[in-house]
Amino acid sequence: MKKTKNLKVIFLGGVGEIGKNMTAFEYGDEIIVVDAGLAFPTADMPGVDLVIPDVTYLRQNKDKVKGLILTHGHEDHIGAVPYILREFKIPVYGTRLTLGMVEHKLQEQHITDAELIPISNKSVVRLGKFVCEFVHVSHSVAGSVAVSITTPVGVVFVTGDFKVDYTPLGGEIMDLNRIAEIGKKGVLLLLSESTNVEREGYTMSESVVAASIDRIFMEARDRRIIIATFASNVDRLQQIIDIAVKYKRKVAISGRSMLNNIEIAKKVGAINYNEKIIVDIDKISGIPDKNLLILSTGTQGEPMSALTRMANGGFNKVKIGKNDTIIISGSTIPGNEKDVYSVINNLYRLGAQVIYDKIAAIHVSGHACREELKLIHTLLKPKFFIPVHGEYRHLKQHADLAHMLGMSYDNMVIPDIGDIVAVTGRKIAKAGTARGGGVLVDGLGVGDVGNIVLKDRLELSSEGILLIVLGMDRTSGTISSGPEIISRGFIYTGAETSFELMDELRSVVRSALKNIDFKDFSMNQVRVSIVKAVRGYLGRKIKRRPMVLPIVYES
Repeated sequence: MKKTKNLKVIFLGGVGEIGKNMTAFEYGDEIIVVDAGLAFPTADMPGVDLVIPDVTYLRQNKDKVKGLILTHGHEDHIGAVPYILREFKIPVYGTRLTLGMVEHKLQEQHITDAELIPISNKSVVRLGKFVCEFVHVSHSVAGSVAVSITTPVGVVFVTGDFKVDYTPLGGEIMDLNRIAEIGKKGVLLLLSESTNVEREGYTMSESVVAASIDRIFMEARDRRIIIATFASNVDRLQQIIDIAVKYKRKVAISGRSMLNNIEIAKKVGAINYNEKIIVDIDKISGIPDKNLLILSTGTQGEPMSALTRMANGGFNKVKIGKNDTIIISGSTIPGNEKDVYSVINNLYRLGAQVIYDKIAAIHVSGHACREELKLIHTLLKPKFFIPVHGEYRHLKQHADLAHMLGMSYDNMVIPDIGDIVAVTGRKIAKAGTARGGGVLVDGLGVGDVGNIVLKDRLELSSEGILLIVLGMDRTSGTISSGPEIISRGFIYTGAETSFELMDELRSVVRSALKNIDFKDFSMNQVRVSIVKAVRGYLGRKIKRRPMVLPIVYES
């Protein structure tokens, strides 16, 4: 009897976490990948720039990988593409705006041979045994799609990030008709985002933001207006520029990512404006406040963003004053609260009027709330369900929502990163694990910073470092010079109170070396003895345990 093949779904990112979205689908000797995103480092990753998915499983099955599909142009879905294309010479499919953003990233990393293939709503692409149809969805970046993947075992529907917006900017309503048609034909497996599953009701429409911003412009007729928003939210940028035109304001753009994204969006036709309304940020001094709008980055209080530098008085092109109205059109990402409120406080101190999401409807989420998630489940009527794109609590609550709609828990899997889920026409179950997790990007290094390096960095940042430098006569086993002690981040050695401690530490080092049998010793023994003695002494004396690095010279 012939054994039935199953579809394998391999989760390389985006489950049990927000960000780093990447899912592989494998059938027989073929694999397709949906999204390749990044995550930003957390507080316990000092010095790290980015975190990208671990693609060891794909590397081990390199000949099977047939293509990469991108659902939209946010960093958590496309940020790792350049790192993937360094290793995998595969075609990349996405809408024109998504690929425009990817192309810019590739240029920055000098990747010139990528095969980027544009798709649009209802485009169909065949990748071996996988037939992929793209369905337009509403989200906070234009050119977002869901993917209906026809496999040998049935149809898999991947929502990507979405919300159901009946009055979207640009008039491109989510293609619910096509989603309903796919549901009528039968969906074996649904993978749906879970970010806003904790929120009841519906996500507000972008048209609400447009009305709020228009009202602010009307009320601030004689004031200069500065708006910070997400550089990737092209629809939001379009509405802001349109409102600026309505109120006869020139638009100055500040922030490299903002400039890049507007240029990319204009190139692919996702944003339209008359070039005459744009003014160079270096030439705004002669423009009356009432005739100027400044578009800026910095909704998350990023240290080097334009808005943060304005708030700190470190942006020589824009000086904040009492005639400024500043709109922060973006919700605060968890973990960034301190930075964001620091910027807001500083702007207030400079005399500006500040409007943000806590006090006005100037931002809406791009993710579906519970009623919108219910709608997708109802239209698609999947046999099996895997919640994705969220921390574990989001995934669990989304599974509970599906159960409330009538699905058995036996027909669902809540995955962790690295899980391999096997799907047939009759069954879904976990079927092993692949190597998963994150690869840390630090400067030009990819993967060369690991747990040991992070542990050292955290220890250095919290406890400081002591360098103990001495010379040793190998023949006699005596100290020929030193020990000299250099402190960084531990104690200020120039302070009068530290002199006694430094003298005591020198004595501790000398005592530690007296216990070594120099007839048969190694320099490593010397270093270990110094570290053990010094850390032990400091722990007892002042309850501190800095990193101790002995540097021993032989003479």
